[in-house]
Amino acid sequence: MDMKEIKKDFPILDQSIRGHRLVYLDSAATTQKPKIVIEAIQRYYETMNANIHRGVYHLSEISTLAYEETRKKVAAFLGAKDARSIVFTRNATEAINLVAQSWGGKHVGEGDEILLTEMEHHSNIVPWQLLAQKKGAILKYVSVQSNGTLDLNSIDSLISERTKIFAFTHVSNVLGTMNPVKALVEKAHERGVLVLVDGAQGAAHLPVDVSDLGCDFYAFSAHKMLGPTGVGGLYGKLDLLEEMPPMLGGGEMILEVHKEYSTWKSSPEKFEAGTPNIADVIAFSKAIDYLKKITMEVVHQHEKELTQYALARLMELEDFTLYGLKDAQHRAGVISFNYANIHPHDLGTLLDHQGIAIRTGHHCAQLLMRTLQVPATARVSFYIYNTKEDVDAFMLALIKAKEYFNRGTRSAR
Repeated sequence: MDMKEIKKDFPILDQSIRGHRLVYLDSAATTQKPKIVIEAIQRYYETMNANIHRGVYHLSEISTLAYEETRKKVAAFLGAKDARSIVFTRNATEAINLVAQSWGGKHVGEGDEILLTEMEHHSNIVPWQLLAQKKGAILKYVSVQSNGTLDLNSIDSLISERTKIFAFTHVSNVLGTMNPVKALVEKAHERGVLVLVDGAQGAAHLPVDVSDLGCDFYAFSAHKMLGPTGVGGLYGKLDLLEEMPPMLGGGEMILEVHKEYSTWKSSPEKFEAGTPNIADVIAFSKAIDYLKKITMEVVHQHEKELTQYALARLMELEDFTLYGLKDAQHRAGVISFNYANIHPHDLGTLLDHQGIAIRTGHHCAQLLMRTLQVPATARVSFYIYNTKEDVDAFMLALIKAKEYFNRGTRSAR
């Protein structure tokens, strides 16, 4: 990739923060947007704004066409064989809630079991907790080992005749661990257990083929894939989606409404009640185009090289604690750490004064923080617009933060 040209595509990066060049290292939270995505939103409102699936006039027809073309692009991007298996939601969180409430509400009963892992984002824990509380179901968790990987040997013993679904993340948003999705799917399916994969960190950073992986459901978010916020989606096997009841009722998802009952359309329409986020879905198609032009293989390789470079430099520091694998070959571009006894929030503030944007806190993964026995970590995460120069700037800022913190500690004494 021509990194100078790539950076030019992202207007937000061409600015200074507190007198320093902006170094954005929080792409696991949300990615920055290329100009073609930003321009697509403006173009929609200027040239084609109309409600979709309803009007017979020109604006409505071209908006509907563009919206459904995005669905086809997303299906192809994820390796789904049928565009009807892609349901648009607000984000991956809503996609997981959709499965928990709709499929889970129908198929999970008292005493049934739901298998999760200790490395899950809250978005893939809380919806299942709500379902378990409502239905009297039981939650089980695959533990995380000291090296940041799942205890795969324990899964056979955790799955029982009452296990209904195994929900786990493709890539940990804290540890960067890339889970062996296909192997886990096969293991679950051998026991008749369905699988939901939280792909919020997977679809953005790795080549994904849901047909090859074999998972029953795959959740994703556009804003982590160069797209706008407020758009996400669910891939589901079509036979499962067709037998699931809708989560929301309202306009557009119905066939007929009578005084006492209504009937629904097929997937995906029955899950997309009301007027959707039309402009941002259409703009999401430009993000897909951008990633396809680069290719996800190149995206992954670029992140892997940056991560290896960063890990090598970070491991040279004294008083540095890394969480997760030390080998970038088996992790995504996410590095969580603690450094020099500086509280992560203080470290994040000190780095911000040098133009470095990182994430600090529990990263919506409090279960994992308890496993790691820390209240919080600092986290850097890379994407296609990051360079080794960004890593160098981050390293320099880390050293300055330690010097500043040490001066303050000595003064306090």
